[in-house]
Amino acid sequence: MIDLTKTIDLSTTYLGLKLKNPLVASSSPMCREVGNIRRLEDAGAAAIVLHSLFEEQIDIESDELDRFMTASSEVSAESTSNFPDLLYKVMGPEAYLKHIVKCKQAVQIPIIASLNGTTAGGWLGYAKEMQQAGADALELNIYHIPVDPNVSGEQVEQKYIDLVQAVKKEVTIPVSVKLGPYFSSMANMAKRLDGAGVDGLVLFNRFYQPDYDLEALEVVPNLILSNSHELLLRLHWIAVIYGSIHADLALTGGVHSATDVVKSMMAGAKIAMMTSALLKRGITYLDTITTELLVWMGEHEYDSIKQMQGSMSRNAVPQPGAFERANYMKVLSSYAMR
Repeated sequence: MIDLTKTIDLSTTYLGLKLKNPLVASSSPMCREVGNIRRLEDAGAAAIVLHSLFEEQIDIESDELDRFMTASSEVSAESTSNFPDLLYKVMGPEAYLKHIVKCKQAVQIPIIASLNGTTAGGWLGYAKEMQQAGADALELNIYHIPVDPNVSGEQVEQKYIDLVQAVKKEVTIPVSVKLGPYFSSMANMAKRLDGAGVDGLVLFNRFYQPDYDLEALEVVPNLILSNSHELLLRLHWIAVIYGSIHADLALTGGVHSATDVVKSMMAGAKIAMMTSALLKRGITYLDTITTELLVWMGEHEYDSIKQMQGSMSRNAVPQPGAFERANYMKVLSSYAMR
């Protein structure tokens, strides 16, 4: 029987921010509307990562503006009547900064800005402006797919390190990095980023793979929402990395239930990020997750989230080989033919 009078502490900390619970709405188009930001807070989100500002968006819009101004000067003054529409489009980065301000005014929970790029360049300026706009932290959403066979893995990794170091010199707010899982030594990469001064690692960015349209003979975008099965890769690496670095760990990808949240915490995550589950079930599903989390913790006699964090990490379990090669043969031999 659950003692309903017992107080269960769901609070956690992430990037130095005190959060009321470990449920964070991750970066998605859902975060473009201030109304949704308010609804997320009301449903129980402890923090929100805004949709990303993309490097390509800035570059392309700037190029379009240059081409338009050149063409307009060569045609007629009347042609500049179209300028306001283009100007609105080019103001994407400025609109993003204004969105940060509006979100901070609308809610009490932390707002984390997101930059999606792979090079330093102009990102340093935007990182600083996001801080000035009021962002509580910054997430570098690095989605880099190296396709040049002349670029080595070491060179790719160094780009990440250089970007983190450059951004950290420009801002004083906490900086996290959202990574993909495709590094030859994930634990070493985490250690190197930690040494570069990153405040948090978000594991993992999902690798969106294009599909083929066989009728049109075109390569087309293909977006499939996550499921709980994707949680396993995240649990593995967070459990392995936990305790070996100072940076906080956040799990993203595959969190769809209260038990998924519990597993994330036990592996060593400070927060569990959600997007797909909210897109499938609606923003109010956050409230359901919170209730189910409290029930589970009550039934299993946990007093707080902090009590379980890292309790099933590689260094905490009696058989750490489960995270290594020792588990390989056991898994393969465990399946029985029906």
